[in-house]
Amino acid sequence: MKYVHELGELFEAVQMASVFPDGKTFPDCLPKKTLSSIAKQYEKNKSNPDFDLKKFVHDNFDMPPVVGSDFQSDPSRSPEQHIEALWDVLTRKPDAKPPKQSSLLPLPNPYVVPGGRFREVYYWDSYFTMLGLKASGRWDLIGGMLNNFSYLAENYGLIPNGNRSYYLGRSQPPFASLMVKLYAEHVGEEALVKYFPLLTREYKFWQEGMQYLSSEQRANEHVVALGGADYLARYWDEYDTPRPESFREDVELALTSMQLTPQVYRNLRAAAESGWDFSSRWFADKSGFASICTTDIIPVDLNCLIWHLESTLSEICGIIGQADLQQKIGDDAEDRKRALLRHCWDETDGFFFDYNYKKGRITNHRTLAAMFPLFFKLATQEHANQVADIIENDFLKPGGLVTTLLETGQQWDAPNGWAPLQWIGYIGLKNYGHDRLAERVKTNWTNAVREVYRKTGKMTEKYNVLQEGFNAGGGEYPNQDGFGWTNGVFLAMVNDR
Repeated sequence: MKYVHELGELFEAVQMASVFPDGKTFPDCLPKKTLSSIAKQYEKNKSNPDFDLKKFVHDNFDMPPVVGSDFQSDPSRSPEQHIEALWDVLTRKPDAKPPKQSSLLPLPNPYVVPGGRFREVYYWDSYFTMLGLKASGRWDLIGGMLNNFSYLAENYGLIPNGNRSYYLGRSQPPFASLMVKLYAEHVGEEALVKYFPLLTREYKFWQEGMQYLSSEQRANEHVVALGGADYLARYWDEYDTPRPESFREDVELALTSMQLTPQVYRNLRAAAESGWDFSSRWFADKSGFASICTTDIIPVDLNCLIWHLESTLSEICGIIGQADLQQKIGDDAEDRKRALLRHCWDETDGFFFDYNYKKGRITNHRTLAAMFPLFFKLATQEHANQVADIIENDFLKPGGLVTTLLETGQQWDAPNGWAPLQWIGYIGLKNYGHDRLAERVKTNWTNAVREVYRKTGKMTEKYNVLQEGFNAGGGEYPNQDGFGWTNGVFLAMVNDR
């Protein structure tokens, strides 16, 4: 065994007994001796009447640190000054020699972590963090993080959810092409050429399984055939077992579900790949977590992101003189756009929805994912006008944009609002001339961030955008302090004038 989450019976016992309040703590622990010797010691002593599992764990493992736990806020600082001071606190040094049997995947360059329980780099978080690093002029960190993602893709065949071994079964929303475009603003066209191999590997990962599709097998890994020339993507995970970092929660949910247990686990993991873990967006029954069916769903945001990846790859092929490949990938991007508009736009409702390919219809879950076609300028002006009306009437709240319209106790549902979706919504509205509404989104959300900072001295992972005070809750773990993407989007917004 190489990692804590491979300890078998001992790992399961610790997680199911909730030795730690947060299920992510134990997989991140560092063993004080070899895992095999710890496992043998556990096997020898577990049946003793006086065996204390919690003491055994603390005797044999070092606890992981909480990022930024020793950082003291200075109440005289503005949020902008606070964020500038936090960049170095949230920056990790290169992991040249990680501890033996650590679940951390080493990275060759410095990188910014979100903060709190999130002690490693996260894929889609990083793009929104980079927006703030750009505002701070920290191009060195942006370039280093891109190099780290290239390293991960080259060595593991994907950019994983985060640089932990237990994340290697899945990725996250593919923002690499946007990161490359962002960096190109600073260094020019050479960034596009330099990271062509990264984007090529990224595209291969999201297209894997296409060759196995047929009339009998409509879906394979991330790719789904919808008939004719329509191929769109879904979220997926290589594994169908409980997530090590949420082991107990996954096992307990599976016991309440009518689905086959492996199917529940894969749907949970696929939702974790989406970054929206968790939301009624993925539920067959809007209020029923046990009905989670992520792999049945074609997400509108994911396919917008892959369209941007295809478009960027086609552009780079033009730069390096690969005309045939430029044409092919460009055609693929156009096919994806047509399929997306055909299956995810609802003319009656005037809104973009996810599409359940097994049921052959949209999901009817109204969510902020509908803003991605506007962010990427894939919508028509009429589409955008109708979406903007719904955003203004239903989604805009005193603290910014609410993620969905349902309150389920899941953290990616109402009443919470999240930094990345504020940015997507803000830019999407501006792209179609809805500047007044965009400014209201910006003002409401940045004011909410300032208010929580004034009261607590913290930048947090998410905000309750409906209620006075704006402190958020819900989900599998407490609201986290730090916080990478909040810092990034806040700086980007206040500097966008």
